[in-house]
Amino acid sequence: MSRPGNVERGERLRLFCALRLPVETVEALSRWQSGVFGAGLRIVGREQLHVTLAFLGSRPAAELEAIAGELCKAARAATAPNLSVSRYRETRSVGMLVCDDERGRAAEIAADLHERLERLGVYKPERREWLPHLTVVRFRQRPALRPPLPELGRFVTSEAAVYMSVLRPPGAQYEVLQSVALGGS
Repeated sequence: MSRPGNVERGERLRLFCALRLPVETVEALSRWQSGVFGAGLRIVGREQLHVTLAFLGSRPAAELEAIAGELCKAARAATAPNLSVSRYRETRSVGMLVCDDERGRAAEIAADLHERLERLGVYKPERREWLPHLTVVRFRQRPALRPPLPELGRFVTSEAAVYMSVLRPPGAQYEVLQSVALGGS
């Protein structure tokens, strides 16, 4: 497990837990994004690409160690998921690639983590079912795009992380505070 980033214990952090993507997947996605999204859209940068497991929102920095500990337990109990892009989907402010989750392994990690974080008192489960996806573009007005899907094939995510999200005028910037290999490797 990597060490936590430098944070002051009294401050509040905007946190989420996510699966990190393999370098080759990030590179392929970055090339695809630059080829299909035009002006007026904010492409999600390569360092921002991930599959969110749980968004925690603003939390006291003092909770970071316990949150990272629960992520570590869930990750070590997990088998690395195989994902593949199945479709493009838009909400009112983002475009995403929805992923097929072979054998439901990513969903198992998310469910385990949700239970652990709920017991810790730092997470309230969402009403909707968890959906493995990659946010790839942001916009102010929904453009109703129908881009061709990237040719990624199956990709294996083998690491999970606690991220800090810092809101800035050009958009949220993410920093990995702690990461851990899936399956305890």
